[in-house]
Amino acid sequence: MADINRDDELIEVAFPPRFNYGERVIARSVIRNDGTYNGKDIGEVLVNKGDIGYVTSINTFLQQFYIYAVDFVDTGHRVGMRAKELCTLDHLPEDVLARLGVDAQTLHALGRPQQPTGHTDPSSLPENAP
Repeated sequence: MADINRDDELIEVAFPPRFNYGERVIARSVIRNDGTYNGKDIGEVLVNKGDIGYVTSINTFLQQFYIYAVDFVDTGHRVGMRAKELCTLDHLPEDVLARLGVDAQTLHALGRPQQPTGHTDPSSLPENAP
């Protein structure tokens, strides 16, 4: 049996989780199936860098790391990921948002449901319209 690689000495579970339930996150790297995702071949890409998902549960691994189950709605994959593989889109620091300027509004809309189309503004209707 292969040794489990504990790639750092930090005990993440000694601190609160970095992300919360329902938080919108973006993948910082490509994630491939390590054999734990049923129905996909080992090595097959599950998540691409830049994919947006929502944290659906928080668990631990080896009493050291938090594992965030992230639901990537666009692909239908729910994948367990480490904090270092994710970045929040909901709780960016104010200085980061300030540097983004007008792009912060675009970032705010990423991964959010689109507004329904065909909505009629009531003020544009004639007075006798139902």
